[in-house]
Amino acid sequence: MSVIDWLIESDPAIRWQALRDLTDASPDEIAAERTGVEREGWGARLLALQGADGLWDGGACFPASYTGDEPGQPWTTTMHTLQTLQIFGLDPASEAARRAISLVAEHGRWEHAGQRYFDGEVEPCINGRTIETGAYFGVDVSAIVERIVGELLADGGWNCEVENGSVRSSFHTTINVLDGLLEFGRTTGGSAAVRRAQRSGEEYLLERGLFRRKSTGEVADAAYLDFAFPYYWRHDVLRALDYFRRSGAEPDPRMAEAVEIVRSKRQPDGRWLLDRVHPGRIHFALEEGVGKPSRWNTLRALRVLDWWRG
Repeated sequence: MSVIDWLIESDPAIRWQALRDLTDASPDEIAAERTGVEREGWGARLLALQGADGLWDGGACFPASYTGDEPGQPWTTTMHTLQTLQIFGLDPASEAARRAISLVAEHGRWEHAGQRYFDGEVEPCINGRTIETGAYFGVDVSAIVERIVGELLADGGWNCEVENGSVRSSFHTTINVLDGLLEFGRTTGGSAAVRRAQRSGEEYLLERGLFRRKSTGEVADAAYLDFAFPYYWRHDVLRALDYFRRSGAEPDPRMAEAVEIVRSKRQPDGRWLLDRVHPGRIHFALEEGVGKPSRWNTLRALRVLDWWRG
């Protein structure tokens, strides 16, 4: 079985994207496969887990039952689940998506201070992800975008720890905000201010080769070189490269080292492994486990390398 066949013989969430990104399938064939995200497999399973209150696991960012004594971070709540459904490519115009989003908009409240879900919270890493899913699913998130554009730091990016006194940007927060601004621009056309902020955040990452400290050139965090899925709020070089691919950017020489890391992880059979799982409560596993062949990493790596080769 070829690697592409292996991807296509998977869940609809992977199948339709593999057809779109790695084959010459027709738009009609791709669209038909995409409808499966709503009706079967992982997408349907996640949709079925939404509570009558419109939330997943009873919370926006943390489960209703969360006491803080679990290993890792719970990934079962509304923010993480909506991000996953977006990554799956659930059609925003589908009946299931419209119903789910209307329930979140009506009932969702942030644990921070009871803010309405799509009004956002105070941390830019959370707000970046809220912008991304809100824009994708057709919600007006322009007020959060205006706020986040005004929170750009002097070094070019964003950091969730600003409220605790940080004046330096972080890779994690910056990639979350960039994903949000990219989706906002795609669905609304954006604005000059949004595009300036987006270019600033991109430059922040590029100046650091997507994973190095600007001050010393050292690897900022070894975890940035591991490919996890789902990635949730965490940065890694594959996620960053896939962002630049989706943005329509031209390959930049400052990405070359990161691209070589992606290429070096390709196995003799043409697949990529799952390097890391971010610990915490989950609804169900999307991969076979660390060290096993990963369809999500393989899909993303193949399309990044195709983009890099032009």
